[in-house]
Amino acid sequence: MTDNIKKPKDVTVAKAKGRPMLTWVGKKPLARVRAYPAQAIERFDATAGQAMPVQEADWSDWPKELPKGGLLYHGDNKDVLAHLLANGFRGKVKLIYIDPPFDSGADYVRKVQLRGAKGTVKIDGEDYTLGEQVQYSDIWANDNYLQFMYERLLMLRELLSEDGSLYLHCDWNKAHQLRCVIEEVFGQDGFRNEIIWQRVAARSDSTTYNHIHDSILFCTKSAEFAWNQQYHAYSDKYLEEKYALSDKDGRKYQLDNLTSPNPRPNMTYEWMGHAPPEKGWRYSKDAMQQLHDAGRIWYPKDKSKRPRLIRYLDEGKGVPLRSIWTDINPVNSQADERSEYPTQKPVALLERLIETSTNPGDLVLDCFIGSGTTTVAAQNLGRRWIGCDINKGAIQTTAKRIQELMRAQVQQATRPQQADLTGTAEPAQQPSQLSFATYRVNDYDLQIQHNEAVELACQHLGVTRTRTDSFFEGTQGGRLVKIVPFNHPLSPLDLEALRNELKTRPTEERDVMVVCLGWQHDARAWVETYNRNRPVNKLHVVELRTDRKLGGIIKHEPLTAQISAKRTGKGANAQLVVEVQDVVSPTIMQRLNLEQGVFRAQITDWRAVVDCILIDSQYDGQVFNVVLADVPERKQDLVNGRYKIPAPPVGSTVAVKIIDMLGEEVLFTAGV
Repeated sequence: MTDNIKKPKDVTVAKAKGRPMLTWVGKKPLARVRAYPAQAIERFDATAGQAMPVQEADWSDWPKELPKGGLLYHGDNKDVLAHLLANGFRGKVKLIYIDPPFDSGADYVRKVQLRGAKGTVKIDGEDYTLGEQVQYSDIWANDNYLQFMYERLLMLRELLSEDGSLYLHCDWNKAHQLRCVIEEVFGQDGFRNEIIWQRVAARSDSTTYNHIHDSILFCTKSAEFAWNQQYHAYSDKYLEEKYALSDKDGRKYQLDNLTSPNPRPNMTYEWMGHAPPEKGWRYSKDAMQQLHDAGRIWYPKDKSKRPRLIRYLDEGKGVPLRSIWTDINPVNSQADERSEYPTQKPVALLERLIETSTNPGDLVLDCFIGSGTTTVAAQNLGRRWIGCDINKGAIQTTAKRIQELMRAQVQQATRPQQADLTGTAEPAQQPSQLSFATYRVNDYDLQIQHNEAVELACQHLGVTRTRTDSFFEGTQGGRLVKIVPFNHPLSPLDLEALRNELKTRPTEERDVMVVCLGWQHDARAWVETYNRNRPVNKLHVVELRTDRKLGGIIKHEPLTAQISAKRTGKGANAQLVVEVQDVVSPTIMQRLNLEQGVFRAQITDWRAVVDCILIDSQYDGQVFNVVLADVPERKQDLVNGRYKIPAPPVGSTVAVKIIDMLGEEVLFTAGV
């Protein structure tokens, strides 16, 4: 990375000028946002250095500091979007799909099954850190949700190309409000349509009309937007009614009108003994002759009746896509693509949107990536992609799915195709890239495994929650309470935001309790200076792990592993043998014991808690380059645990990354 992107910097965001303008408590425009640098965490290349056919794409304006491939970002998407704006992606994204939390009381906890034979116990999977809770727990007040979406839509508009499209996936509960926000950000002319996707056939848990659909709000940045018409398949009823006829070869067809829908005096000629229609024929005389010669005109025996055009079923594209979609099923429990995310969307849904609004080589962005379906669809269709999520498990799930897909695409490219020899197969869509990199933006690796951390902190501190305040979480002992997101330590930026908020409340004289996990060194000096010069609104900082009186409530035992790595053989025959002897996940054991009550859980095979094992044979201490990935295809399969790979140069550092079923990681390194 060059020096000019290592330091945080501000990026500008244009004002929303559209109508209507929805109002909510705490509504604020987003004129500027701080852009943080990104740290490369992991790289994966499915080609292993081999030349592979890929889709031609225009990489000429791609940021020079970034590898030419997929990009996966771990961090708050507000930080990630600001980073993308500051580093060359403004106006470059052709399609944005977002599936944000619906603010509908849904449970977004992932269900996880330990590996092994059928019947293995299932546990509630990865919850969300306190920083993640702001995005995914669906407990915040309505006003906060609208501000959250408003800010991100303003930034997404800046990233969208002039001919680009944005699709916002939501449910009936928020569609009306989000449409107003979209029309304010993109203008009324920018809103194109609302797609109704029937996701289930019926529900039995409703006391009123069942809600069986989602809404997908479609908007564009300008009137000149990319559009590739897609088609619904004909229904069985339509086929039965319209294509009941067959020719001698069994080809189904229907008879269509040859009469012009509008008056055309120059088309009023006699044809094969048939008088012209009052408005004239649909085609010119030459065109009619060509249809006649091709056997595409049906002639009635009764000359008083008019000839008809023969339209064959196998030549039709289908019904032009409409705004109600009933032909794409949700991801069920038995689907091959299922990744245990309760809000996972089917690949077919994303492929339809991507094919409609992009062309091969175009750039697709999803900043609520979840299980990675958007990246899978884009990779399938030869598009470039960027994905991000604040949830670490989402990043790991996406990375695993993309690794498997890219390996399959490499195998497909190198495997001889029998159909290709006969020239009868349609060529598969070549991918735009066969590698991707994972980055972290403004994440300080403070690990908390509890979704309920905010409530836990408030209960522990005796905070009375204030749901109507968009900035402060509540009050305690006559003081306002501000909880700083726990995905980073308290910084001067957080404190400046607090001071700016207090400036907007000139009559507010209460002190403020600031709750955090960790301090930046310069934040301590900031608080001391502030308190020294302020007779009112003094700050009282509570660090939840170390505060003598109120701290000590956040405890977490990390994942541990016993691993050996040694070199065997010499010269060209030298190999690196990596063996995992044991893995212990205190978090999984704790949850199993909680769920099983008085019975203590036992895990007889450590491999049951391991989701995957990754190896980098020449780790540089910064970026993890995956040279071996053991990712069992099925839940009942276990990782191997013992691996042989070509030995790296003497003196290299081998790194082994183990990820458990809850998404926790442990990194082992050794010199070989």
